[in-house]
Parts: sequence; structure tokens; C-alpha cells
Amino acid sequence: MSQYFHIGNETLWNPSNGASRMFRHHVALFESELALPSGIAPMENDECQIDPVAFGTFVHALLAHHRRTTHGILLALSEGFAATTLALATRAGIPIEWSRLRSHPTGPFTDLQVSVTTGMSTPADDDSWAEALRERARHLSHHMAR
Repeated sequence: MSQYFHIGNETLWNPSNGASRMFRHHVALFESELALPSGIAPMENDECQIDPVAFGTFVHALLAHHRRTTHGILLALSEGFAATTLALATRAGIPIEWSRLRSHPTGPFTDLQVSVTTGMSTPADDDSWAEALRERARHLSHHMAR
């Protein structure tokens, strides 16, 4: 069994029920965390529509949120979801404003992690952060059936 994520008549992703369920649970978690709707409609008859405008806003907020932390555990917990969401946005043709995300993330850095040995952690280098996330999204996209 599988489920479908569509924008209009285009299928962006056709994951297994388990992968779809876990992804949608993560969507709900980050909608709550960001206080923002994702644009991903409820699953009905194994299909759901994605509103590209709302989804684009959600993706940018998610990436900004991901960019603003240096906390290793939070980064590990959110990286896969951020990369999967970025892969969907890329498939949907949603432009990502990397320059806005790279140099000056919107808002202050949050959930900073203090290292026992070196003190305060610093954010990842702008270019390496963006390229690592894009590379992870490209890798995941190869494993995301349509």
C-alpha cells in the first residue's frame, strides 16, 4: 500500500503507508513548532494535495528554524525532515531563497548547545550548511518514488 502527495495533477511523492504516516506526524510537529500551516492537506483516500504557496512559506520557515540552531540533538532530529521537505519543494518547483537563509537567518539563534570542552557552539558556515542540506535532499529524492 502507498499514499500520494500531489500538487494539482502532479504526483510529487508516492511513499509507503509507514513513511507517509511518519512524515505527516513530523509535519504536524513542525506546524506546531513553527505556529504555521504546512499547506499539506489531510490524507483522504490515500491522497493529499499540497498548496504550493502555503508549502513554500512553511519550507522557508522550517529551513530558517533549522538554520538558527547549533544544538546537535535538535539538528539530528530535524535534519531528515528538513531534507525530505526540501526534496518535495524542489520537485514542486518552489524556489528557495538561499541567500536569505544563509547569511542572516531570520530571528536570533535559538537552542544553542554549549560544548563541555570548547564552550559555546557556533553556527555552521553559511555555504557548507546550505550545500549539505541540498545534497541530503538530492540523495533522498533519489529514494522517493513518484
